[in-house]
Amino acid sequence: MITNKSLSARYQSIRQLSTELCRPLTPEDHVVQPVIDVSPPKWHLGHTTWFFETFVLSHFEGYRLFNDDYGYLFNSYYETVGKRVLRVNRGLMTRPTVNEVMDYREYVDRHMEVFVTSGELSDELLPVIELGLQHEQQHQELLVYDIKYILGHNPLFPVYQTSGVSDRDNEPAALNFLPVGEGVYSIGYNGEDFHFDNEEGVHKVFLHDFAIANRLVTNGEYLEFINNGGYTDFRHWLSEGWDFAKSLETKAPHYWHQVDGIWHHYTLGGFKPVDPNLPVAHISYFEADAYARWKGFRLPTEFEWEVACNQYEPGTQTTANFVDHRRFQPTMETRQHQFMGNLWQWTSSSYQAYPYFKTAEGAIGEYNGKFMVNQMVLRGGSYATSSNHIRPTYRNFFHPQLRWSCNGIRLAKHI
Repeated sequence: MITNKSLSARYQSIRQLSTELCRPLTPEDHVVQPVIDVSPPKWHLGHTTWFFETFVLSHFEGYRLFNDDYGYLFNSYYETVGKRVLRVNRGLMTRPTVNEVMDYREYVDRHMEVFVTSGELSDELLPVIELGLQHEQQHQELLVYDIKYILGHNPLFPVYQTSGVSDRDNEPAALNFLPVGEGVYSIGYNGEDFHFDNEEGVHKVFLHDFAIANRLVTNGEYLEFINNGGYTDFRHWLSEGWDFAKSLETKAPHYWHQVDGIWHHYTLGGFKPVDPNLPVAHISYFEADAYARWKGFRLPTEFEWEVACNQYEPGTQTTANFVDHRRFQPTMETRQHQFMGNLWQWTSSSYQAYPYFKTAEGAIGEYNGKFMVNQMVLRGGSYATSSNHIRPTYRNFFHPQLRWSCNGIRLAKHI
């Protein structure tokens, strides 16, 4: 049972993580928007606060908006709510200042604390507050992506935070494949706890016999693809992927640079030589698919991934590499199959509605459904994900060319 006290503690904990993630930044770091996919950290801090003000506090008589302009500045894509600054222009918002945004957070948090601790938690508002907290956790992951992009494109390659992880990780387990038998399986979330609408509804799928890799593809294995001319051989690539590959200035994963013939990459711990034992990260769907074809395998479907995860690594593992551990980089954890945490894994499934999917009324209905086009599904979470935010049915989605997020590769094959 959710109590006022437990909800208050959870609210404070989640909100504090957002500000903790931004603590190593300078004020200048908070404002930069190098590309359209990256939002300034200051905007994330304001937007997640706007969510609670707009969808919870503004419905209560006597509440005064912190600033009438903030709805326009910090609305993301909610057409129902009103006009907004275009995403590409978020980096132009030098005002409000970082301090003013932090004042905004304090103001909303103070009013939310009064409401949560003394008000009656109605059946109508509880799901909205819960969605707001889950929404903030999604933006915390985006914060990690965006901070890395901002610092990783700074010519000085500044260190964000030392991870405490050894520069030379564990030797990876030998690559082998975990078999899953032919059958009819249930897909989707089946329970009463929080889940997103795109995980509904539960439905049956038939899967042929298949096998899925016991771990993620490593940097060393991906280097073989690079050295074998993988980026210059059209036979491995989808048509749009080939156009993508030809457009790359550096034929390698994002953040990789060659220095005196040696591959280095930017990490949140600074600029380092690429460790061949670590899972390869910042890979687009096009690259993941091309690598799998080159290797003679394929990517799993999202249904295969979910069934295999439930069979071989059910639930969230306490030892998995989530943001809870503050490692801020992938690791080669040999005691598990790395289904959960570490890196999101591309699937070959396009992002679309499950059977029985229903769009909610009002602005909340814009949360997931309207993005179900031209995107691919990823599963599993990453080192930027909170462990209490992820589950085997969670469906992430990105356009196939994007690689600023924490993406990796898991192989699959028919048997």
